Amino acid sequence: MPTAVITGGASGIGFAFANRWIREGGRVAILDLSASAIESAIDSLGGPEVVLGLVANVKSDVEVQSAVAQIAASTLGVIDTVVNCAGVARPAAAATVDDDEWTTLVDIHLNGTMRMNRAAFPFLAQSQRASIVNLSSVAAISGMPGRSSYCAAKAGVEGLTKALAVEWAEQGIRVNALAPGYVNSEMTAGLIASGSLKIQPVIARTPLRRLAQPDEISAAIYFLASPESSYITGHTLYVDGGMTIDGSWY
Repeated sequence: MPTAVITGGASGIGFAFANRWIREGGRVAILDLSASAIESAIDSLGGPEVVLGLVANVKSDVEVQSAVAQIAASTLGVIDTVVNCAGVARPAAAATVDDDEWTTLVDIHLNGTMRMNRAAFPFLAQSQRASIVNLSSVAAISGMPGRSSYCAAKAGVEGLTKALAVEWAEQGIRVNALAPGYVNSEMTAGLIASGSLKIQPVIARTPLRRLAQPDEISAAIYFLASPESSYITGHTLYVDGGMTIDGSWY
């Protein structure tokens, strides 16, 4: 059974992908910050026979390296896929955001993605179906007020994806990115509740006129992670309901 490692795997898109991977016959290791959320996720996903849960912060190289070592030494076997879903949303005005807040978002989304991929590299190189899927966002190619650090980090994720795809192709490791639009998730609900996001303009700006469901995003991640996309690498797949290609504004 193929094994997928998922950061941010106890909730949202990461949890939806873990569920999809297990339904397709695989096993997962989920990394998250909350031990209670991990325990709940393990129960929901089918128990310890198919899920290994580890508390790890992608901001810490020591914690990431330790988690990957534990996964590699576990009964899950070879690491076949890494999906980098860990992320937060903390809107802040560019003119007043301080260095700590700016650095935190970049460290989680961009540096955390690199830490996880780098730690998993020697184990992925042993797999016959190695793949990485990095989570980008429509923010990578859209100028979003109050999201300067998030936009910059996600644009960096897409650049990193291309660089790793070329550099690690010799080891048979495919590296792609998935860029969702707005998803019906806990993160989006939190932004709405805090007043940082008005949902009606988002829906009006999306040609399909609705949010994505987590299962729709996980299906696209599964495609990129599985052998079904065996000749695709260095690509960013936008799953955004048409948001980033809509020209009807003119």
